[in-house]
Amino acid sequence: MPLPHRATAARRNGGISHWYAEIGVPPTAPPDRAPLEGDRRADVVIAGGGFTGLWTAYYMSRARPDAEIVVLEREFAGFGASGRNGGWMSAHFAGNRDHMARTHGRDSVIALQHGMQSAIDEIISVCRDEGIEADLVKEGVLMVARSAAQEARMHAALAEDRTWGEGPEDIVALSASELEERLRISGARGALFSPHCARVQPAKLVTGLARAVARRGVRICEDTTVLSLEPGRAVTDRGTVSAPVVLRCLEGFTPSVAGAERELLPLNSAIIVTDPLGDERWRRIGWERAELLGDMAHAYMYAQRTADGRIALGGRGVPYRFGSRTDRYGETQPATIRQLVSILHAFFPETADVAIDHAWCGVLGVRRDWTPTVRFDRASGLGDAGGYVGSGVTTTNLAARTLVDLVTGTESDLVGLPWVRDRARRWEPEPLRWLGARLVYGLYRTADQRESGSDSASTDPLAKLAGLISGR
Repeated sequence: MPLPHRATAARRNGGISHWYAEIGVPPTAPPDRAPLEGDRRADVVIAGGGFTGLWTAYYMSRARPDAEIVVLEREFAGFGASGRNGGWMSAHFAGNRDHMARTHGRDSVIALQHGMQSAIDEIISVCRDEGIEADLVKEGVLMVARSAAQEARMHAALAEDRTWGEGPEDIVALSASELEERLRISGARGALFSPHCARVQPAKLVTGLARAVARRGVRICEDTTVLSLEPGRAVTDRGTVSAPVVLRCLEGFTPSVAGAERELLPLNSAIIVTDPLGDERWRRIGWERAELLGDMAHAYMYAQRTADGRIALGGRGVPYRFGSRTDRYGETQPATIRQLVSILHAFFPETADVAIDHAWCGVLGVRRDWTPTVRFDRASGLGDAGGYVGSGVTTTNLAARTLVDLVTGTESDLVGLPWVRDRARRWEPEPLRWLGARLVYGLYRTADQRESGSDSASTDPLAKLAGLISGR
């Protein structure tokens, strides 16, 4: 009997993302909003029209309704990671909790975790109030273990979460049989489940948010490239915006601004999405609800069941481009597509003959210590937020509210969170950061391969070495 055809190529590659194609935005979409028209003045100028910049503008307009707020965006609002990500609205935040506790105290770290959990409900509330339809469903997240080492890390992660006050209402371990009752994954040994996660169609969310921001009187200038950010002004290719408050919200595109080339590393992430699977195939897989799906591998994957019955699955791909370069319209490498398809088929053999409709990629921002930063210097009027390490859909909301409180001088609980800090270590110059990124993810992938073929519950030494090199 012949084996089923295994689809390894995507029908479409690039064109920003499947999420934008779904809502009718063409691959080279022209900006919907006018660019900056020469020099002007404002009270607040924000560089970056993604989630961080738009949420900051949204809450700033609520805190200061009379303020003149301008958002500057090189392409169009939501062009970057905000409209390309995997659609995880999770409570996970990047960074080492023990390191944060040493500088800000244990209670501050726990407050950050609670803030992330509440930020999910805050976004859902804003979507309801602003009429944003974004396929939002809060069904939680499953982190699956498929090897002995992954299973050991799963239980270790649960034990650590318990030491930080996470109870059974926040996270639980599922056995292989308990997991199979809700989702059948080949080779699964168990999973961690947390209810603090929601599925979202990211392009619908970011375009809806941009419309809500514009309705509040914020000027979004698209097709406007920020060249430099200085005290009192943002210099662009179309003029200068003078303002006492200048905020950088560029995430993975931060290195494009003069003087910030080594502040954040733009790591690549790529995604594939299948054709709709059909009722019978879904019945065999058993993924009846909208839980998000991840795993305990070092070079991890992430996935969602989309509202129209597809599987969208992502992973790292080529981790970094020399010189912090970024893609243009999301086209990714054929080898990356094949790698993601192999993960899809390994998890769900039932998808072996399902066509891959679309593949794309984008960049996410990483600080040198892998911890997000929110900061504002009142003397210079300069502020920024970013470095979410791929967990930005929720984190951007909490970071933006924190940044607004810092700017407005509001003495809230948010300004005491551990990611509020004055400075962060810069990345090494090239070619060191290119060599380091390639080495680290090469080690992680090799470690995953060795663990998958072993009965040992110990984490592979190569993964530990990668952690030491990266500083995670």
